[in-house]
This record gives sequence, C-alpha cells and structure tokens, in this order.
Amino acid sequence: MFQGMNFSPASLPPSVDRLREEVRAFLDEETDWQPNSDFNAGASPAFSKRLAMRGWIGMTWPERYGGGGKSFLERYVVTEELLAAGAPVGCHWIADRQSGPLLLKFGTEAQRERFLPAIVGGDCFFSIGMSEPDTGSDLASIRTSAVRVDGGWCLNGSKIWTSGAHLNHYMVTLVRTSAPSENRHAGMSQFIVPIKDPNVTIRGIDNLAGESDFNQVFFDDVFIADELVVGEPGNGWAQVMSELAYERSGPERFLSAFRVLTEFVGCLQVSADRRQRALAGRLITHLVTLRRMSISVASMLESGEMPDTEAALIKDLGNTYERMVPELIRLHLPDQGSASLLSALQECILHAPSFTLRGGTREILRGIIARGLGLR
Repeated sequence: MFQGMNFSPASLPPSVDRLREEVRAFLDEETDWQPNSDFNAGASPAFSKRLAMRGWIGMTWPERYGGGGKSFLERYVVTEELLAAGAPVGCHWIADRQSGPLLLKFGTEAQRERFLPAIVGGDCFFSIGMSEPDTGSDLASIRTSAVRVDGGWCLNGSKIWTSGAHLNHYMVTLVRTSAPSENRHAGMSQFIVPIKDPNVTIRGIDNLAGESDFNQVFFDDVFIADELVVGEPGNGWAQVMSELAYERSGPERFLSAFRVLTEFVGCLQVSADRRQRALAGRLITHLVTLRRMSISVASMLESGEMPDTEAALIKDLGNTYERMVPELIRLHLPDQGSASLLSALQECILHAPSFTLRGGTREILRGIIARGLGLR
C-alpha cells in the first residue's frame, strides 16, 4: 500500500525520555482544566502562557527568534503528551504548528522578528483563513480578494470554519490578488490579517457539542499593509501546500479519540467479553502503526524534507481511525462502563464529524496521494 512513499523505519531516541517525563510532571501539576477529546475544543491563553514559560512553544525554531533550537522529534514528544492528556492547547496550536514555520520559510526578516518571539512567549495566537462559504473543499475556487491601494491592499470577502478566531490575534489568510485564469492556482497570495481590526467581523458557529470554537470571519475594506504580505504576491498556492504538510502529519490526526480508548481499556476486566478484548487489541494496533508513520514524517521534517504525500496519507488513515474508535466502542460498551468513559465517548461522538473535514476532506487527500504516487 505504501509503495512509492518514504515511510522509512523511525523511532524516538532514548534521549527524549527525560523530556517526556518533564511534560508529564508538568501536566500532573495542572489542575485548572478538564481533559478534552479534541485539540480544537480546549483553548486557554493562561495554559499556553505557562507552556511557553517551559520553552515548549516554537521548540524547533532558531534561538535568535526566541525558539528552542530543538529537534522535530523532541517537539513530537511534547505534542504527543499534550494531546494524550487532552490539554487545552487550542490558543497557541496553529501558530506553533504552521504559522510560525510558514514565516520561517516564506516570511520577511521583519515579520520573523515581529511575530515569532511573541508566539514563542505565548502572547500571540494565529488562525488559518483558507476555507470559504460555498467553495467546499475546492480551495482553488476562493473568492475573497484584495486589490492594490496606496501602501498595501484592500481586502474583502469571508472565511469560514476558522478555529479560534474569537480568541486569536492574527489570521494567515489566502486571498485572490489577481483575477482567475486558466491556471486555477495562480493569482493567490497570503496576508497576515489583524483579527481585531474594526473592519473584521467574527461570528461563532455552534457545533453539535454546543461549542463555538469555529467561526465565520468577514472582511469589509480591511487595509493590509505591504509589510503583512507573506512571501511573494501570487505565490499563495505553493505556500499553502507547504503549510498543509505541517498540519496533516502530526499526532493530532489520530489522537483526538485517545481518551475514549484509554477509558475503554481501563474498564475492561480479565473476565471481559472476548469481543471487547479483541477490539481493544485492534484499536491499539492501529494506533501504534499510525504513530510509527507519524514519527517517520517527523524524522523527514528533521532532515529538511517536505513529505506532502506522506502527510496526506497519515491524515486520511488517522481520520478513519478517529471516526472508527468511538463508533466501535459505542457498540461494545462494557456492562460496568465508567462515568468518565461515557462522558468521553459522548464528547468524541459529537466532535467526530469534524475529524474528516479539517485540514482537507478525504476526497481531496486521496487526490493528493494519487498525484504523489503518479497514479493520475
């Protein structure tokens, strides 16, 4: 199945064991939040600030911007422990995962000096502005646009499913800066949009769990200075594709249902039904396999590679797994299921429909995989 992909054997070095213990000790001391079953669902500026004080935001970034200069494998360990604990990482998550790396790769030196130290310090949070109403998963059909004005650009349009916009400070936004042409991927640019601008309107969107972590964001004649353009105008599509590799390959793509699995396993007794034990073994085996694949991608990033196809495959397989865990456990609940299992399961079921949407639908991901393998 993975022929043509670079999933070389990879494992975490023993040197990260001490770091893992440090993160677990930190989380054991944290008492002012409840574990969640979705990394998007928990957001706490205070928690992100405390995490920053430990040096666990911007871990792989150069020290001259306040980063830790650590490896992607060290960052992987911290990320894995935070997700497994259901920690409220939502505020700093996108800035740490992809907005910062995007600026490191395509941003100006002035942008790096302005934004990266603030992100590392837990004082500056970012959202992503890609999806739009009525465009579905066809990102090339976006209509939000910007026209040249004196000293910058005038932005108009709307973005949707924008996680954390009501809490965050900026949004890296994909917009059209020239008219559509035969090349549907041409003429797009990325802007750093100040979300608190008076001409930006944010409306929350309730999910099935009754939470409003998603938003629709409206831009009405928003002035964007030239200094807030990321990379070269017109290069937005290539930059977004590079950015999505960071978004799709991490452990968040298969750990959203982890708390449900651990609660389920914790409820099983020696005398548990044979089918329940078999299910636990099946789900754990899937998890271990996905984890090894994800660590392999972290190793590729550490080597300076950009594993777009591998990242898309992990997200596709991971999303299938995340949807499978609550559904199968729901059908095989132990007779003595705990209240914490039932609570985690209910929460996960309500969030599950979003698992296969964010970061690209399955159809889009499989198209990326097919092209990456030269199948079409």
